[in-house]
Amino acid sequence: MEYEGIVYRPPSEAYSLIIQVTIGCSHNKCSFCSMYKDKKFKIRSLEEVYKDLHEARKLYSNVERIFLADGDSLVLKTEMLEKILLKIKELYPECKRVSAYAAPKDILRKSENELENLKKLGLKMLYMGIESGDDEILQKICKGVTSGEIIEAGKKVKNVGIKLSVTLISGIGGKYKWKKNALGSAKIITSIDPDYVGILTLLVEPGTKMYEEVNSGDFELLNPKEIMLETLEFIKSINVTNCIFRSNHPSNYVALRGTFPQDKEKMIDLIEDVINGKYEYRPERFRAL
Repeated sequence: MEYEGIVYRPPSEAYSLIIQVTIGCSHNKCSFCSMYKDKKFKIRSLEEVYKDLHEARKLYSNVERIFLADGDSLVLKTEMLEKILLKIKELYPECKRVSAYAAPKDILRKSENELENLKKLGLKMLYMGIESGDDEILQKICKGVTSGEIIEAGKKVKNVGIKLSVTLISGIGGKYKWKKNALGSAKIITSIDPDYVGILTLLVEPGTKMYEEVNSGDFELLNPKEIMLETLEFIKSINVTNCIFRSNHPSNYVALRGTFPQDKEKMIDLIEDVINGKYEYRPERFRAL
């Protein structure tokens, strides 16, 4: 098996077999993201995907999870995804879960019946990058989608019973829109009620549009205390039924984890202790994506 370029996957897919069904990201315009800037988007052929699945079967005797890379596998036509999932069932009968990144508009292009069929064939989890729930911020970062479309996509996934993990970015609104980011993000999470929520903290990388904006003074980054104030506002404002929350990525200044709603007050207390100086922030040199 040979992978094209750097392959990215969610932390929870660390032990999954990764199969590239696309190369790069079909949107690839987000101002903060450098993940796929060195790749030209393309959809791999079924023959190429099948070849990788056959080769991996020779290498690994037990594969319980498979992750379909790269950036947005749901851009594939449903018929092609079904064929890939059927091949996985044939070659990996022990596989318990197939998962993938999914852009909101790719989800919206599929009917609930299509998603239900994909679930029956083994697609059990989708990861959706929300970044922010505020429309002004979404437009500024060139996300290419509105908060309403994100909510619609998230609800569609939940309606068919596919597990949904979403990601937000602390500080993505900058110094003057942190409260809008917190409240908009809380509103979108409350509306979708996903199974998992993860928060990363903005880390600006060279080669991105946002890096240029920071250097020109058009975008001002939040300091660690401001990030925690934003996170506090977000956590206070969400209302979900049963959601696993993680903010323990290497980019985060403070590690947080819990399950909503039962751990909400405990996390609020911890954040307030951090803001009041009872705990130290992760040093900048140790932050990473």
